[in-house]
Amino acid sequence: MSGRRQTEEATARLLREAGALLEGHFQLASGRHSGVYVEKFRLLERPPQTDALCRMIADWARELSPQVVAGPTTGGVIISYEVARHLGLRSIFAENAEGGGRSFQRGFAIAPGERVLVVDDVLTTGGSVRDVLDAVRAAGGEPLAVAVLIDRSGGKAGFGVPFFSCLALDLPSYEPADCPLCEQDVPLTIT
Repeated sequence: MSGRRQTEEATARLLREAGALLEGHFQLASGRHSGVYVEKFRLLERPPQTDALCRMIADWARELSPQVVAGPTTGGVIISYEVARHLGLRSIFAENAEGGGRSFQRGFAIAPGERVLVVDDVLTTGGSVRDVLDAVRAAGGEPLAVAVLIDRSGGKAGFGVPFFSCLALDLPSYEPADCPLCEQDVPLTIT
């Protein structure tokens, strides 16, 4: 069995154990609708499972030699911290900025040219990750790679840097106006 397949099987097992994979009708943070939702907080409330997944990311990223790990608020804070802990690095996070996007606040700084590994929990459209990449560049850092626990975009989100996910899911999502679950009057859960 390939290393990639082992990683994905281990991740799927951890998600099932945590009760983090849900079916129904969900409005995602992106505003899109989906019949499947990964409730990241069911996973993140379990330190041993979160630790195992963050170790997978750290093991993948180690050979890239990042100097700092950054993630977006909210779930990305935990992922950034845990991956950085495994790599023996500093962890920072980018918050929503006035006027849109994200920025490093609370005194977080990136040295000019510092190599930054950007991490997040669940990737759907890539908006949060792109905002962090923009914040890294604005701070003078060099985006080195992106890694997420779960890629639910089916590999469609490209960032122009090496990319890793513990689990790739090709889960369809829909604009609300095109959602077949809305047409069927399936009750909507806002996540």
